[in-house]
Amino acid sequence: MSKKMFSAALVLTLLISLLAACSGNGSGNNPPAAGSDGSPAPAGSGGGQAATADYGDTGGLALPLVDKPTTIKMLVVSDSTKLNEKWAVQELERRTGVKVNLEFYSTATFKEKLNFILASGDLPDIIHGPSLAELNDLGGKGAFAAINDYLDQLPNFKALYVDNPENNWVMKSYSDEKGNLYTWPTYGINREVNHGFLYRKDIFEKHNIPLWTNQDEFYQALKKLKELYPNSVPYSSKTQANIFRDWGHSWGLSGYPNNYDEETKQWEFSFTQPEFKEMLDFMKKLYNEGLLDPEFMTDTSANWTAKMTSNNSFVTYDWIGRLDMFATQAKDAIPDYDLRYGNPIGPSGKTLSLPRIATFGHAVAKNKNTEVSMKLLDYLTSPSGAELMTVGQEGVNYELDENGRPVYPELKDLELVDIKALEDKYGLWTQGFYVRTDSRSVYYNFTEKEQEAQDMMKDKKLALDPVLKFTDEETSTIAELTQALQKAGEEFSAKYVLTASHGQAEWDAWLQQAKKLGEDEFVGAYNAAQARYDAE
Repeated sequence: MSKKMFSAALVLTLLISLLAACSGNGSGNNPPAAGSDGSPAPAGSGGGQAATADYGDTGGLALPLVDKPTTIKMLVVSDSTKLNEKWAVQELERRTGVKVNLEFYSTATFKEKLNFILASGDLPDIIHGPSLAELNDLGGKGAFAAINDYLDQLPNFKALYVDNPENNWVMKSYSDEKGNLYTWPTYGINREVNHGFLYRKDIFEKHNIPLWTNQDEFYQALKKLKELYPNSVPYSSKTQANIFRDWGHSWGLSGYPNNYDEETKQWEFSFTQPEFKEMLDFMKKLYNEGLLDPEFMTDTSANWTAKMTSNNSFVTYDWIGRLDMFATQAKDAIPDYDLRYGNPIGPSGKTLSLPRIATFGHAVAKNKNTEVSMKLLDYLTSPSGAELMTVGQEGVNYELDENGRPVYPELKDLELVDIKALEDKYGLWTQGFYVRTDSRSVYYNFTEKEQEAQDMMKDKKLALDPVLKFTDEETSTIAELTQALQKAGEEFSAKYVLTASHGQAEWDAWLQQAKKLGEDEFVGAYNAAQARYDAE
């Protein structure tokens, strides 16, 4: 089995920002938030599972869930109005017999409201938003119910996260030290490829510059561009210090600032690895020759956009939505503008993997409604529930086009039917109201350029790092050291690239500085947790 997931439990904090569009610091346009083999079965197909009425594959869960009217309260995030009157809320009640009163707050105020709710102890039946550490702490004190105590009533959860060998790491990585699991994961949310190196295909083809397939070809391409456009900066960036994280994938470093080495089966501090130095030396070469924008550590999103939508820069690293967005912005001045997805630039030849499983902090309060709340989340985990919450119902609010993709007749006048439009109209894609997504949703509709990116990187993704469970002492050590180590690593990296005289002596001094800052203790906490993980 490959590595289980993307990051350590320490960094599994609130994922509310996933619903935000691509931001100036390099974040992508992700939404915040299976058959028994772990792959999403088409909703409504049956998939060999039991079906109820016309609701498709419920994973064997019988509907309705209750034999008498039942009302529960659920905490979600939404900037919409009249959310409880939306179609998705009403249809969920019709199918399950459970009336869900959504307690919702705006994106701007949700975190503050969540903290108040947690402090008050007056919890909704289903909550969403706390970090894994908060859930395990409060769950251990009796506020939340352990999911593992209800597995015999949760066929979808059991099939996806217990019986499936690719996903059952959830039971040990997300559980507390007593083995109790309080967080209900979200499945299938991430796109295969959402970021990567982007290049001006029109300029490359105009001058017969081939798309690079390795590090030297990338260098030669930038060098040629500089010769042709002397006043340009062939590579520009807006992500500032995150450039070291983004480029690191091409040198085989999947984590930041900590990385799991597949060969040694040990964790390491990314900023002190030989591969990281090789990357810095390459950056330094590009910088010294005027191929890397001298403002790469300070440039704003606006300045970077101006460079990339003119003939001042031709290569960058960013979100795939820029492929079409920049073409639209530049079309008047440059009618042939054609930004495309490029290959990784470093020796690994790989890009970042995105996990199929994440945690949005869903949990069930321990009260009289615990059982029905668990069953409701289990229905939402079924292919039928995924369709309901992220696509709708065929023949009611969507139809399938010739390519098998949903179209919404009532929204035909909208220029773009995105997940926000679906939330406003039907209550679909309401953050916290779904725990599994349907791959046919509009969120996974790719333009021709975006689909090209998916196809290019299909077999070029780094393995995912294991998700570890830490002791209180390890958690404290990591929390104490992470910020200082990462800040020092980024400051050294920038200075190393920008200072012509910096070389091996400065690198050796940095290795000693990292030791003094607690590198061994930092890495040691991860490796101690890894040893326990491997022993289970």
